[in-house]
Amino acid sequence: MRDAKPLVLCDLTQSYSPSGGGGISTYLREKRDYVQQHTPHTLLQIVPGPEDRVTVNGRQIFAEVASDQVKGSPNYRFILRTRAVRRLLEEYQPQTIESLCPWVLPWAAIHHRRRFPHTALIAGYRTDFPNAHVYRVAKHLFGDLIGRGFQWLSYGYTELTYREFDWVYTLSEEARAALGRRGIRHTEVLPLGVDTNVFTPEARDPAYRAGLGLPGDGPLLVYAGRIDNEKRADRLVEMMRRLPPELGASLVMIGDGKLREQLVAESADLPIAWPGFEQDRAGLARALASSDLYVSAMADETFGISVLEAQASGLPVIGVASGAMPDRVPPGLGLLGPVDDMATMADNVLQMWRSDHDGIGRAARAHVDANFSWRRTFERLLGEIYPKALASAARRQASQAGSPPVGTMLSKAG
Repeated sequence: MRDAKPLVLCDLTQSYSPSGGGGISTYLREKRDYVQQHTPHTLLQIVPGPEDRVTVNGRQIFAEVASDQVKGSPNYRFILRTRAVRRLLEEYQPQTIESLCPWVLPWAAIHHRRRFPHTALIAGYRTDFPNAHVYRVAKHLFGDLIGRGFQWLSYGYTELTYREFDWVYTLSEEARAALGRRGIRHTEVLPLGVDTNVFTPEARDPAYRAGLGLPGDGPLLVYAGRIDNEKRADRLVEMMRRLPPELGASLVMIGDGKLREQLVAESADLPIAWPGFEQDRAGLARALASSDLYVSAMADETFGISVLEAQASGLPVIGVASGAMPDRVPPGLGLLGPVDDMATMADNVLQMWRSDHDGIGRAARAHVDANFSWRRTFERLLGEIYPKALASAARRQASQAGSPPVGTMLSKAG
């Protein structure tokens, strides 16, 4: 950012883990680097942690709020102490608050804005959660009819919450349309990015497979993400059982989660490695580039950063035709099948391996190079979306005061 008055920008989220990975954790890290390197602004990031702790590093303020662990997800915590959050907001007085998750914390931001009306609120509607989370879980527990009822109530909560924000961004046109049907139209689509200097085919290590103790000379399949029900990690184990042994395929499941221990035991007879969560980005890049095909059974993918990282590493993608996956994997870059159809997924692995998978991997890398970068993401966020939110906040404040709008605007990124 050039010629911009220094502001205090705030990120607010439940979905952070120092050791669990996830798209929001990646986003927070990349945004921190961008703000530090390309803008004069200070970035306050408020996340759950084991204790109350504030770490200041130059223009970065990293504030952890003591929170209990999420049952069944040992890498994640959930903030319920909203007074602690509001004390932090009152202390640092950010001009913008970007809320990155739907539960509890958006209302901490809303209540803060009611006390300090100049504050601009931006929401990242990163998951169509009434459908992807609430309906899916409720249907499993109570059946379709009750599941639809919970879904309807959740969309009501969505409308009530996000109409309070000055601007909302989604990660796909599908999610934007879902908000539009609830009357929320102050929205933008924000494509995310990938660091193509880290995730590159050049990170390939020919000794990687042997180092994991995996047999075979067929395709090395790789998955990176949470090992849990939402990601449908168990389906990949089922898919491996459907592959012919003579193919010589192996699978590496990178990540952690509540299903990991169970699946490790159930797949003891299969050529699957479970190295756990990879904290080092260079280590993850090495794992992806050293594999042959990326596989995912996730049906409710909201954007798919892990898919982009695999494509940047030169891998074709085998996935399902649902959620954001069709947007991430256009024809010619992989093969998609029906949700939960592991026979088709196994067939797609065979088909891709017998085709020009190296050429498809090169096309996937070129696709990411041409269309996705974190710099482009944050130039759009800070140069277009934030100014619209700040202008909305200025109009709202002027309307309440009965005077012409006066507000601080972010200049566009240079």
